[in-house]
Amino acid sequence: MNQRPVTLGPSGHEDTFTRDRLPIDGEWPDLLLDRPEFQYPERLNVAVELTDRMVDRGFGDATALIGNGRRRTYKELADWSNRLAHALVEHYGVRPGNRVLIRSGNNPAFVAVWLAVLKAGGVAVNTMPMLRAGELGQIVDKAEIRLALTDSRIADELVACAKASRFLRQVVSFDGTHNHDAELDRIALDKPVRFDAVATGRDDVALLGFTSGTTGEPKATMHFHRDLLIIADGYAREVLQVRPDDVFVGSPPLAFTFGLGGLAIFPLRFGATATLLEQATPPNMIGIIETYKATICFTAPTAYRAMMAAMDAGADLSSLRLAVSAGETLPAPVFEEWTRKVGVPILDGIGTTELLHIFISNRIDDARAACTGRVVTGYEARVVDEAMQEVPRGTIGRLAVRGPTGCRYLADRRQANYVKDGWNLTGDAFRQDEDGRFHFAARTDDMIISAGYNIAGPEVESALLTHVDVAECAVVGRPDDERGQIVAAFVILHAGVVADEATAKRLQDHVKAVIAPYKYPRAITFVETLPKTATGKIQRYRIREGSRSGSDPYADSAT
Repeated sequence: MNQRPVTLGPSGHEDTFTRDRLPIDGEWPDLLLDRPEFQYPERLNVAVELTDRMVDRGFGDATALIGNGRRRTYKELADWSNRLAHALVEHYGVRPGNRVLIRSGNNPAFVAVWLAVLKAGGVAVNTMPMLRAGELGQIVDKAEIRLALTDSRIADELVACAKASRFLRQVVSFDGTHNHDAELDRIALDKPVRFDAVATGRDDVALLGFTSGTTGEPKATMHFHRDLLIIADGYAREVLQVRPDDVFVGSPPLAFTFGLGGLAIFPLRFGATATLLEQATPPNMIGIIETYKATICFTAPTAYRAMMAAMDAGADLSSLRLAVSAGETLPAPVFEEWTRKVGVPILDGIGTTELLHIFISNRIDDARAACTGRVVTGYEARVVDEAMQEVPRGTIGRLAVRGPTGCRYLADRRQANYVKDGWNLTGDAFRQDEDGRFHFAARTDDMIISAGYNIAGPEVESALLTHVDVAECAVVGRPDDERGQIVAAFVILHAGVVADEATAKRLQDHVKAVIAPYKYPRAITFVETLPKTATGKIQRYRIREGSRSGSDPYADSAT
């Protein structure tokens, strides 16, 4: 066993795979756990806290989940996950500490299966429905996964993965609809509704959150049982001020830590309701908001723009009390239009898979355009240079963060790159103003250096978005022999706008008038779509790769 800079509490895991692969001494982030709200008993099972404990607190008849046309109460969810846990232990041999892969879209069955894995003492590995056999194989190999649970409708890729895997032995299907008609459901049907959950330790790994590296080799971030409660007892309690009568809706996949927090952990921790959509398009989210009077929405800026456009056609968003911008930094024009048109706060913030969820955020009573906000209570952040020295206020540098959660990669050499001197380096360029608020500049790999000038791509995007002709855009650096890089913009125009040189010149002149002229896009490419992740985050690296190679798969016409 490696020596560690923190003392870990007792473990309920028989399979010590994850604890054995925590970072070595000297590569841990500083963990700030002294606050009273982050004090938990040594034995802690987060799934019990989110279900059975909520029933004990009187929420048994309250609605926990809505999905696939059906409501589930807290008592039903507790019973459902307990039956599934019995099946996992008694029929499939899950032992405490075993990694269990889950493959599903956003539906109540995903949540029930995830909770059951944790109650059985397993380590959940949540994955996206769009992953293919080869990508799943990388995850299976890194986490040495023997059992995978999948929505029966999307089992094929996992079956193919298992055929080529030296680890994956069982692929078991569950019914992602409301019918309970798949293998796991049938096994669990006659199991008792009470289950003695494994007495996992608060410092036992509960979740492996996979995130892609720049090389394509996935990294597994390890999160303890206490971490999953910390993000609720910190950010959700302080910033969102979650109440039992809240109804959550959103688009982030549950397979991502952002979605798991916003659409499962946060509502369940406070007796609220989560609505789950497998196809979380703006029209579908509007339907949920109107039907169930949703109060808190998590989605991307592009979806908020679409929702505001739908208001002109009669969409009713009046039940919302709060919107959280996810995936991308919130452009100032979207913030301003939402605030003016909808009249409820829209909160920008930043979180990472490595730190599990949001650690800097605007507040309900203190939200500003083009501002990420202040640290969530319990966290500390600073802007530093390459030598880890704090830079003067107003200077762009690297964001460094520490708090009650932090990066712990599973047996990965990249741990030493992410954590320096106890601080987590998120890969973002920020500046901090004189009042202590943080302002996003760019991902560090989105900074464009052109003729000696440092230009933040998102700033140019915000300028373009203020033009009436622009629907969406992305800005990257394109190699240039004379200037090193030039600012290259990829623009989706509103319907009816002609994509020609005159329009490009009009947009360039507009940017020169809005921000410093040297930041204007010297190249503009008009496109029909932009590559995005499932959370709506623009995949700028794909655009950059196309620019560097001289090919552009997104272009329809270009200047």
